[in-house]
Amino acid sequence: MTVWLAMLTLNTAQADEGMWLLQMMKEQHLTDKMKQQGLKLETDSLYNAEQPSLKDAVGIFGRGCTGEIISGEGLILTNHHCGYGAIQQHSSEENDYLANGFWAMNREEELPTPGLTFTFIEKIIDVTDSIRACINRKEITEYGSFSQVFLQRFADRQLASSNYHGQPGIEAQCLPFFAGNRYYLFYKKVYPDVRMVAAPPSSIGKFGGETDNWMWPRHTCDFSIFRIYADSIGEPAEYSDTNVPLKTPNHLTISLGDLQEGDYAMIMGFPGSTERFLTRSEVQQRMDCVNTPRIKIREARQTILKEAMAADHKVRIQYASKYAQSSNYWKNSIGMNKAIIDNKVREAKSKQEALFMTFADSCGNSEYQNVVDGIDETVKRSNSTVLLNTAFRETFMNAIEFGAPYAMMDSLKKALGQKDKAAVEKWTFAIRTAFYNIHNKDYNHEVDRKVAKALIPLYATLTKEMPDFYQTIEKKYKGDTDRYIDDLYNNSITSSEEKLEKFLKRPTIKAINRDLATAYSRAKWDFYRNVSKRMLPIKDELNLLHKTYVRGLCEMYAPTPKAPDANFTIRLTYGNIKTYSPRNGVQYDYYTTLEGVMEKEDSTNSDFIVPTKLKELYKKKEYGRYADANGQLPVCFITTNDITGGNSGSPVMNAYGQLIGTAFDGNWESLSGDINFDNGKQRCIVVDIRYILFILDKFGNCNHLIEEMTIAE
Repeated sequence: MTVWLAMLTLNTAQADEGMWLLQMMKEQHLTDKMKQQGLKLETDSLYNAEQPSLKDAVGIFGRGCTGEIISGEGLILTNHHCGYGAIQQHSSEENDYLANGFWAMNREEELPTPGLTFTFIEKIIDVTDSIRACINRKEITEYGSFSQVFLQRFADRQLASSNYHGQPGIEAQCLPFFAGNRYYLFYKKVYPDVRMVAAPPSSIGKFGGETDNWMWPRHTCDFSIFRIYADSIGEPAEYSDTNVPLKTPNHLTISLGDLQEGDYAMIMGFPGSTERFLTRSEVQQRMDCVNTPRIKIREARQTILKEAMAADHKVRIQYASKYAQSSNYWKNSIGMNKAIIDNKVREAKSKQEALFMTFADSCGNSEYQNVVDGIDETVKRSNSTVLLNTAFRETFMNAIEFGAPYAMMDSLKKALGQKDKAAVEKWTFAIRTAFYNIHNKDYNHEVDRKVAKALIPLYATLTKEMPDFYQTIEKKYKGDTDRYIDDLYNNSITSSEEKLEKFLKRPTIKAINRDLATAYSRAKWDFYRNVSKRMLPIKDELNLLHKTYVRGLCEMYAPTPKAPDANFTIRLTYGNIKTYSPRNGVQYDYYTTLEGVMEKEDSTNSDFIVPTKLKELYKKKEYGRYADANGQLPVCFITTNDITGGNSGSPVMNAYGQLIGTAFDGNWESLSGDINFDNGKQRCIVVDIRYILFILDKFGNCNHLIEEMTIAE
């Protein structure tokens, strides 16, 4: 073990900052600090590698959120925005669950959701020495030790020789921590039969919408409920009508107790990504080369989607999830750039670099003395490439959906030239399948055409490097981008089902060679591969430089430990319920109530529509056991917990490990927190469990679900 890692075991954690590794809690004496802030549990109750613990009631919901188990029958609680894609998947013009909500009145009504999974963490193993041995034996270079391909192959080898080999649903993943100074192997158990159980209408689950996103005070009941199904012995299995609800080894007890400022709060979940060890130059690159182009491109696309969704009920359902996903980090990027300036993040990074240089000089370490300059030089060389990569991915990989499977077209062309009937049949089937993967129920050709007309010219204003089809626009279409796009969307083989089927009945090499969508897609993917190749050496250089820089920073800050950056692995954060002042003369309370929902109601603004039934419940004020001591219905509250994307849906627990709410957002003033934590302004926004249960019970009439839960009054 290196010196600084050993020092991590000698002291307690810092205040509220840190997304801490469960497997290092004892080494870092983390529980001692948590107890000072109010925790009433021992470490083994939170995480135990051999026995059930709170860790076993928390998992990955889908591919980017957290969920918690709230009954012994596999009931999952997560955010509405985490379940949004599934809710949208099940919605149609006839059954608009996005608008009207969904409430399964019994198990038979719970809806299978193809593609949705829930993942538990089975075991975590430190494999740092094994990875270093691979480097020492020259099985892999130090650059290569960061490669996802290498790490996954390593994980697969470990799985093949483990007791988990052959067990249903088990997967292995290996990831670097502390910028590659430490590695952990995760064994995961993935359940593929997850069914939708309950979701409030969007007017409740997304109340405040884009307007309130990242803002406090909030009044959003951001929750949805699903259930895990398994085979008869509790093992993961694909959907079958013979599957049964999973009997889980642990689930969270729910607390209905009142919350006070200063109360202990902890969160267990899967934060996606932070970059707390960046230099000032890297922060500037993030602002200029990532956030700024993302803002411009997403804003242009969202304007089109919003207009189309407002004009057509079917389009609204088709693009609801796509719009929400795009909008979330569009606004995050705006807020982050503002917060970096307002919170003087660049200045803080400069101070840290000056301290680090003093430390490097004091210990005479030449690697440490040169590493920041090395990072700055690499950043300077890479700015144009990073901007290009962002602009291209945002435009052509994330926004414009239309295209053609050009590689399949090449294979078909070869089969036609060889007059290989079997191969022709194979590739016509593959092309048809690829077409319907794009032209599915969530795709609208005319909406996508409008997006292309807005973004293809916009991309050309952001960078001078463009795919070859821009030359086609200049030469063949005399610079008329709209005419090129209309030809692309009207006349290509894959522009409609009719044109595709006509081509597949009598495919010809000539038709493929003349197809505009095939040429467009070939140029797009050739360009993307080239940009990706240019990004690789930049990433390699920065990976090694950061490995040195992070090791040095941890030594400099020792004996105070630092948490590694988030990478969508299970973490624990702790803090307290707390008010805050975003600016001079303004003080925000730590909670909101249903009264605030009614105050925000605006029938002319779709973000603030209040359902009639909720207004009736408010007028009666029959909140029952969900009311606080003052007879009000709590809605949301804020804590000082350190969270980021991926923590959405995470359980917020009290000092006894009981569920008091579900995390769903951060606050506007601290959107630079992924880069630099601000203990004074950083807040986690939480929907109060009492509001969730109230909506579930009184609005959704799902008392049968309440009865499944373990509730402490």
